[in-house]
Amino acid sequence: MTENDPRTEARELLTSLGATPAGEWSAPGRVNLIGEHTDYNDGFVFPFATPHRTYVAAATRSDGRLRVISTFDAVPVEVAIADLDALFPTVDGEHAVPEWSAYPLGVAWALIQASGADPATLTGADLAFASDVPVGAGLSSSAAIEGSTASALNELWDLGLDRVALAQVGRRAENEAVGAPTGIMDQMASMLGEPDAATFLDCRSLQTEEVELGFAPAGLTLLVMDTNVKHAHSTGGYGERRASCEKGAELMGVPMLRDLSVADLERAAEVLDDITFRRVRHIVTENQRVLDTVQTLRERGPRAIGPLLDASHVSMRDDFEISVPELDLAVDTARAAGAIGARMTGGGFGGAAIALVETGDVDTVAHAVEKAFADAGYTAPTIFPVSPSAGARRDS
Repeated sequence: MTENDPRTEARELLTSLGATPAGEWSAPGRVNLIGEHTDYNDGFVFPFATPHRTYVAAATRSDGRLRVISTFDAVPVEVAIADLDALFPTVDGEHAVPEWSAYPLGVAWALIQASGADPATLTGADLAFASDVPVGAGLSSSAAIEGSTASALNELWDLGLDRVALAQVGRRAENEAVGAPTGIMDQMASMLGEPDAATFLDCRSLQTEEVELGFAPAGLTLLVMDTNVKHAHSTGGYGERRASCEKGAELMGVPMLRDLSVADLERAAEVLDDITFRRVRHIVTENQRVLDTVQTLRERGPRAIGPLLDASHVSMRDDFEISVPELDLAVDTARAAGAIGARMTGGGFGGAAIALVETGDVDTVAHAVEKAFADAGYTAPTIFPVSPSAGARRDS
């Protein structure tokens, strides 16, 4: 391991507190291949876990307190386990603790809620975090910290929750402790990821299927193009889009937009105002694109999914209106430089785009995007390949 390896950094950070590690756990970020904003509409998504991970080194303590520290904020945050109920849920978006610490502490709170454990019986813990998951890039650094925390405390506290339950814990922490109205896709991808496969997830039933992607055998590479335009799900446009979806479902007389099909869009155009209709149209067509992508991979292979990726970006740009000029430039430039397909990924309003490219064209596409950003006067993008990787795990 190198000196800058996040696993080593987490262990060293814990040791700096005078604690002896009882174990180390990690969880990955995720790239969503297709299926954006469909998760909180009970729809379909198709993400995979990335090689980038958040590590937590954990030590037990006997005083019933939790102390968390991170390489992002070297000031420890300490609370009594018995006081977690007083901290969460978050009220009106106001955090009683530094916002980053609401993720691991919120997971601890949600774990207790999910398991029914008596806080008085739970051992205290020191948790030290380090990560190489890019923050604010749409690669779910939040789910990585939630998954690593949940995996560690589930074992330290001997709660016996399975991976799906831990994903649900992470989602509750993000929704209620952090105050971000996200769906469950990120947490499921982070917990359940498998090498060389993406997770086809029905967000209503939580049924999953690992689907082989076959990028490498086909001579393809998936590039992440991080625009370095930061976003935050707990504020602004994300919540507005979710509210539009709820409004659309109510006016269409269905529980969730999942319950509409492409055939319903003609009626939706008559019932809904223009903005709500376009929001609904994105969700309905994006759900269909997820199903089509899975079928296309199985029947025709990965080279045939490019048009679906392209169509997804157009829908997010024009109907859901969550793209930004930097994302559009990355996508358009990658396509012009030879990418098979490209789209923004993640919640939008910044973050990253992805491009499926011939492995031999990786440098050509990357250099074209870098030049386009420089010519436009934008901050230089960070471009790197990703491959599907393993989900949350204990590392030592």
